[in-house]
Parts: sequence; C-alpha cells; structure tokens
Amino acid sequence: MIIAVIPARGGSKRIKKKNIKLFLGRPIISYSIKAAINSKIFDRVIVSTDCNKTMIVSKKYGAEILFQRPKSLSGDYVGTREVVSHAASWLNKNISKPKFICCLYPTAPLLNVSDLKKSYKIIKSNKWKYVFSASKFSYPIQRAFYLDKLKKVRMFNSKNFNRRSQDLKSAYHDAGQFYWGSYESWQSKTPIFGKESTFHLVPKLRVQDIDDLEDWKIAEKLYKINKK
Repeated sequence: MIIAVIPARGGSKRIKKKNIKLFLGRPIISYSIKAAINSKIFDRVIVSTDCNKTMIVSKKYGAEILFQRPKSLSGDYVGTREVVSHAASWLNKNISKPKFICCLYPTAPLLNVSDLKKSYKIIKSNKWKYVFSASKFSYPIQRAFYLDKLKKVRMFNSKNFNRRSQDLKSAYHDAGQFYWGSYESWQSKTPIFGKESTFHLVPKLRVQDIDDLEDWKIAEKLYKINKK
C-alpha cells in the first residue's frame, strides 16, 4: 500500500489559518491533495490534522480523514517524523501496513505531479531510506557572510572570497514539498537528511518556502509563471 500523508495542524502563527487560506482562489492545501490524487501513485491520500475546518476542506478536495491528530502531536515543536510515524502506525494497526509513505506539505502549491512520479521511481529502487525534494542554491554558499554584534560584515570563510564559482561545490536546500520513505524508515531514527538519503532535484522556478505573506505573494507569481 502506497500512502500520501499531508500534515496540516491548525495552529499556524505567522499566517492565520495558513493551510486553508485561499491561494489564487483555492485553499492552499487543495493543491497538494490534487497533486497526490492526479499522480495516481497513492492508494490513499490522508490528511493528519487537529483542525475541524481543515478536515472539512480536505474532504471536499478528495482527501481522507481517518483519525484526528492527537493534541500531543499538534504543538509548535512537533516534527514531521512524529506526525508521519503516528499515521503509519495507525494504518498498520487499523487497515494494513504501508510499504511506502510520502509526506506532502500542505503549503506546496508549486508541487508538480511529474516530480512525484520521478521521485517514486527512485524510492522504489530500495537503495535509499528517504527521497525528498531539493533545489540548488542560486549563489555559492561558501561566500556567505553575516553581520557581527557591531553590524560589521564578516564572511563565514574568508578563504573563499577569491575562489571562482566553478571551483566551489554546488549546494542544495530542502524544497519543502515531499519526503518519501518506507514504513520502516519513518518508524526508525534514521535522519531524513543523511547519508542514506538522496533527493530529486526541483527547478528553482518551482520552489518557494511560504513563511510569511511576502513569501505567499511570490509563490502566487511563480505559480502563474509555471502555468504559462
């Protein structure tokens, strides 16, 4: 059984009711639900939430609500692993043991069906504990700098100042869209971003982390560009 789990707690702080806020006319969580359904990979698309309104919206767009997320897993500091592990355990106990589980974030409107299909092929090879979405940094992180206590510019590593970009290793970051893992991987303590994991590269034009309203507006513009 191949399962999609969308973790969507109700207590967002920076953007009120973030998971069901309208994104270009539709609740943002509906984009992740529809991408999962349209991929035709999953036997079930499940939303794990503690919010009644999120439950109603999720059902409307085709997701299943098999349980209400416990309060103990709805706090600000609860990680993705705990939420997915809980869903996996519930399924194993009440329905059947999943083979692969893909965690889809509810605020990933730029998620592309083709990326889900390609990454599924990678996890099916059984070579990796996890496969997740990632994108390339647009500028060499080796030349990054910061401001010290006196507001003076300081490089993290000044030795890289005169090194050519092509001589520096490419660096990547989590795209915040999906995370594939086997049932055993989600139940273990194996880190997602570790040596037993790999990533599926997502183009920068299809990646936008949404933490505040400015990010939200950028994501809407990127969505329109990708639709063209």
